[in-house]
Amino acid sequence: MLHIALAKGRIAKTVMARLQAGGWKFPEYSDDSRKLIFTDAEGRLKVTLVKSPDVAVYVRRGAADAGIVGKDILIEDGAADVYEVLDLGIGKCRMAVSGIKGRQDVMKKRILTVASKYPGIARKYFASRFQPVDIIQLNGSVELAPLVGLADVIVDIVETGTTLRENGLEAYDEFMELSARLICNKVSYKMKQEELKKFIETCGFKK
Repeated sequence: MLHIALAKGRIAKTVMARLQAGGWKFPEYSDDSRKLIFTDAEGRLKVTLVKSPDVAVYVRRGAADAGIVGKDILIEDGAADVYEVLDLGIGKCRMAVSGIKGRQDVMKKRILTVASKYPGIARKYFASRFQPVDIIQLNGSVELAPLVGLADVIVDIVETGTTLRENGLEAYDEFMELSARLICNKVSYKMKQEELKKFIETCGFKK
């Protein structure tokens, strides 16, 4: 049996839909289910839904054979001791520096206050610009930070830009293309090649 850890949310829903379209049957799965572990009807594939930052941990520690997670998480938290097997081409988005619309001059401040769920990525970006920053790590709605005066700008994922626009914000610089990646435990990659290949083919991904 192949055990896959999926990042909860859009990635999990997309992959589960592809699996079901490819003939896999998960009797207990639905998009609204609160269950976190699902096994297909024939006992060939187990899927566990976890928070994005935990996917690589599950795979690295052998609690799952493989996982699917956004590249942003792999860059921020590192992907040591796992194989990044494939860019799946789903969940496409960009990492961007954003702030209040029409106030891009704030980027010229001597020391910029930056709010982000991705402090590592943010720090590296501003270091490349030789821009001193004070970084505040947030785990919730980072869009609020410029609006309430907590930060000058934010570093966060942008997909359509709707959330930014609805909150009076705009992207100042989109600096990194992102998508979902298939990662694999190093031992499982050697021992479960056929199962992994079938999973990739069923989902319509190309290696």
